[in-house]
Amino acid sequence: MGDKVFAAICLGAGILILLVLAGVAAFLVRDAAPAILASPDELGRDTTFWGYVWPLVVGTLIASGIAIVVATPVAIGIALFISHFAPKRLSQPLGYMIDLLAAIPSVVYGLWGATFFGPLLVPLYAWLSENASFIPIFGPTYSAAGRTLLTASLVLAVMILPIVTSLSRELFLQTPKLHEEAALALGATRWEMIKAAVFPFARAGVISAIMLGLGRALGETMAVTLVLSQGPLTANLLNAGNSTIPAEIALNFPEAFGLRQSELIAAGLVLFVITLVVNMLARAIVSRYKEFSGAN
Repeated sequence: MGDKVFAAICLGAGILILLVLAGVAAFLVRDAAPAILASPDELGRDTTFWGYVWPLVVGTLIASGIAIVVATPVAIGIALFISHFAPKRLSQPLGYMIDLLAAIPSVVYGLWGATFFGPLLVPLYAWLSENASFIPIFGPTYSAAGRTLLTASLVLAVMILPIVTSLSRELFLQTPKLHEEAALALGATRWEMIKAAVFPFARAGVISAIMLGLGRALGETMAVTLVLSQGPLTANLLNAGNSTIPAEIALNFPEAFGLRQSELIAAGLVLFVITLVVNMLARAIVSRYKEFSGAN
């Protein structure tokens, strides 16, 4: 009887989450349709909705991509240090600090990025602008306030760092000790043991952790809104400009009404689809390695 009740509760929870997801999708499609189908004249701009949202999609993907590329190797390195290299008296406090970073509100990260981290990066931006301007993303001009898409991306990297680190650390700690000791007994060094035993065991889980961090970066609103000085899409990441979908919605939705509100909801629908695709890709990648386990 108890098993049947528990199975029914689990089934109900699964159906509920599907209903919630379907309800959100239906709401977005219904309210976004007028803006998606509207002409440029009706929207009061020179382009259709897709011309409006495309720069926002590019800015969102660039910011999230930079964040995950910067955060992933650092997070995995920290997780390995805590799980396999640091002495116990250091690993536990360090683990607590990483977990504490995950609890800091995003608005605090945004204030830190806008008032401290951004200005701190200005000398670096000046150097890059002077010496690496032949690379399009490091153009000849730079923001004197440091409120750029690159700054926002690095703040996002700091925000998702504790998520990827905490999950990766727990996965590394779950590696069977028998595998680790067998590798060391065969003459492997500590690093060779990690490559041969730890990484294969935790690979699927680490990919899931990275995708979870990417999902956080894609949807982050307040930190990007506070740090980024918005403007038209530009390849120069050192100057003001560019925007993301969450920041665009946060800045404009309170005063929006009518077709403009529908346009912002449609932008949210695009972000919803992007996030859904990212999660589907993550599941596909994880499924590729699901055959590996501690037993084989």
